[in-house]
Amino acid sequence: MSESLIVPTMAEMLAQGKQPEVLFWVGCAGSFDDRAKKITKAFVRILNRANVSFAVLGTEESCTGDPAKRAGNEFLFQMQAMMNIEVLNGYEAKKIVTACPHCFNTLKNEYPELGGKYEVVHHTEFLKSLLDDGRLTIEGGQFKGKRITFHDPCYLGRANNVYEAPRDLILKLDAELVEMKRSKANGLCCGAGGAQMFKDAEPGNKEINVERTEDALETKPEIIAAGCPFCNTMMTDGIKNKEREADVKVMDIAELIANAQDL
Repeated sequence: MSESLIVPTMAEMLAQGKQPEVLFWVGCAGSFDDRAKKITKAFVRILNRANVSFAVLGTEESCTGDPAKRAGNEFLFQMQAMMNIEVLNGYEAKKIVTACPHCFNTLKNEYPELGGKYEVVHHTEFLKSLLDDGRLTIEGGQFKGKRITFHDPCYLGRANNVYEAPRDLILKLDAELVEMKRSKANGLCCGAGGAQMFKDAEPGNKEINVERTEDALETKPEIIAAGCPFCNTMMTDGIKNKEREADVKVMDIAELIANAQDL
């Protein structure tokens, strides 16, 4: 499905003398990881459908510095952050939306002290606002009555107290939302945060993502919904480990909504 996605850059917008409603921060995963690219495309299709004026930085976007900071390299983090802030401030960016909770947390909470002050929203919050404002309508369609459990990303939930937006969206699909025993503030990490995504496992008898996947499978879901590209990878790998891949799908909230709309 190589549909013609309309993805203007900030540079193109500036050349036309326009300022978009939001800047879509794609993030490293959403740009380079094959699985996460599908989330990026799903979100763009929704933005196009809802007639949202948005733009991306394109090649001017660099890593927010989250993995460097979490791994303890504050110097590298500040270098990466300052470069991004210079670009963002040059375009007078006001509102940023991103599908990655790691980018979300870093842009929202760690850029202000370095001179980067923006309104930053996670894509689930933004999608909910589109529905609330009547700019987007969804009917459950293929997800009506399906059992869906939502895994809370650490940087979205515990770090920023965003729990309801993704759940509201699942309920809007007429799906049956089933909660894991450990959810919301008591949720368990998928095992990828804090730059763990990029290192080998520690000695032990079980991987964290397998433990978390077992939490999800206990709810007997048809779909595990995620709101983070790292969580998506870890939960998908967890299901492969359980040899139940055919039964349970792992999908980002944006993909659920785009698919419900047949976008």
